[in-house]
Amino acid sequence: MLQSMTGYGKSEVNTENLKISIEIKTLNSKSLDLFVRISPRYRNKELELRKIIGSQLVRGKIDFSIIIENLGAENNSRINANAVKNYISNLEELQIEGTQLDFLKMAIRMPEVFTNQEVEISEEEWKLVLECLNSSLEKVNDFRSEEGRALEAALKKYAKNILTSLDEIERYEQERIISVRQKLEKQLSELKIQFDEQRFHQEVVYYIEKLDINEEKVRLKQHGEYFFKVIDNDEQAGKKLGFIAQEMGREINTIGSKANHSEIQKLVVLMKDELEKIKEQTNNVL
Repeated sequence: MLQSMTGYGKSEVNTENLKISIEIKTLNSKSLDLFVRISPRYRNKELELRKIIGSQLVRGKIDFSIIIENLGAENNSRINANAVKNYISNLEELQIEGTQLDFLKMAIRMPEVFTNQEVEISEEEWKLVLECLNSSLEKVNDFRSEEGRALEAALKKYAKNILTSLDEIERYEQERIISVRQKLEKQLSELKIQFDEQRFHQEVVYYIEKLDINEEKVRLKQHGEYFFKVIDNDEQAGKKLGFIAQEMGREINTIGSKANHSEIQKLVVLMKDELEKIKEQTNNVL
């Protein structure tokens, strides 16, 4: 089953004094691009969190955040009294008009007035954080799987349309050869010169062989069948499907350049249109 790189998951847990919310958003990306917004309370756990997220989500642009809401009296923010005094002293030296209360109001808005003390996280609290993280990751992967089902259906539809158009080319093959031969005969007759019939037939055969598209048709069909096989059997198939689509594009372009027939050219245009849809969708497949 394919997975999309687009996903969302959010979970919450409560400790005695804290409400912890973990939110994960994912979008498509060629590699793992992880952006973390985390409370200073868990800053020393960031590497562990990154490792867990990377192992679960593998690839994509990932926005991860932990939001903490204080539910009790616990607060690790402290006022740096020395910093406040220094700011007030500097304001007084500048001879700015105002009372001590005015200076205090200005001082507490200054940088480094409030500091966060390191808090030792209990094993019980960290266990709850990990449970919350795993719950969010599970929701993201469920979201990705649901999106993946839609992607899989669309990709199979586009690939099937390409193979259907490929099969329809065969009905114009004989007509194309006759048309090429008649075109060459007409051009020669317009020149009003005598020519060797046997030599002419040899040249026509040579020219038609150069326009032969059987090999391209066979390879395109093989690429299409392999495309379905990868969808059905490979995990994290996005990159591989993208490579197969590139190979399909080469064969379609070659068929178009050799076509020399309006109806075949129309079928080539249809195949190119379906292939562009495939390329667009495979960019979002994990």
